[in-house]
Amino acid sequence: MIIDAHAHFLPADYPEGAPECFPRMEPTDGSTDRLLVFGATRFRARDVFFEAERRIEAMDASGVDAEVVSPMPPLLRYDLPAADGLSLARHVNDFAATLAQAAPGRITSLGIVPMQDPDAATAELAAIRDAGLDGVEIASNVLGVSIGDERFLPFFQEAERLGLALFVHAMPAAMDRLPPSAAGTYVVGIEGMLAAASLITGGTAAACPDLRVSFSHAAGGLAMVLPRANYFWGGVWNEEEPNPEKAFAHTDGPSPLDYARRFYYDSMVFDRRALRYLIDLLGADRILVGSDFPAMPREEPIAKTLRSLDVSPAEWEDISSRNVLRWLGHDPFGVSSVVE
Repeated sequence: MIIDAHAHFLPADYPEGAPECFPRMEPTDGSTDRLLVFGATRFRARDVFFEAERRIEAMDASGVDAEVVSPMPPLLRYDLPAADGLSLARHVNDFAATLAQAAPGRITSLGIVPMQDPDAATAELAAIRDAGLDGVEIASNVLGVSIGDERFLPFFQEAERLGLALFVHAMPAAMDRLPPSAAGTYVVGIEGMLAAASLITGGTAAACPDLRVSFSHAAGGLAMVLPRANYFWGGVWNEEEPNPEKAFAHTDGPSPLDYARRFYYDSMVFDRRALRYLIDLLGADRILVGSDFPAMPREEPIAKTLRSLDVSPAEWEDISSRNVLRWLGHDPFGVSSVVE
């Protein structure tokens, strides 16, 4: 069984009379595609983004048994007025629930919340759970503020209390040190790393030990800096015992690597050597199959690069399906035998 944990959807339409700052989905001549118009964003979306039947056909063609679908990142517009952000989130979440209901056992959906208003975002989590959604997608920063900032801690605590999964999607933020053309490559890697590191260093991971969170694109560069963080924490080389005499800032409690091994990471890193390192460092029980479909084409067959690695049958079963079920916290796809 293979579950794609990183796939996206777009609502087919938006309500008439919506605020001018809402997106639009405009028809395209001679095609079932629609054009997403949202501020400066212009994105041509194939019908697989919003038609459950087309998604099932695409899954079957790629050997995918089920998908976890989250809203396309352009919908994570935290610059909207808070009230409009909440209205947009509720519309997107209604569509997410409808999409999942159209294909039970094949599609499970995540919603969104207006993180620009942490109190409203926190209050909305119960409605997301009650709508049958399995979790929430958030961006890696909120208007340039780290998600590990203390103002967001009540949100993470409530998600933990309600048992909702969180998917942190890297969201490029403008920076002076790299050109705009680097936003989709280097900046995505930086953003993923900063988001995960902020949850560790800001205290969220310590305060929410049962929080289930995954990161898009394997949290960017996080895995490369974790050994250095572990050394500065406890003088640790190659997972040997901590050596406080060599440490720069040793403290009691879990190490940075210990915290990082509580998170989940999708496999969208584009290279078998990078995947091998992620499995070796973080564990086969932390890696999820991800494709970014249909924003990006899937490997054919799905997870081709992961399949090329020398992993045991048990590790492959973890990566291909068990881990995503653990991340979601229940068994939405009818595989009760693998849920712990």
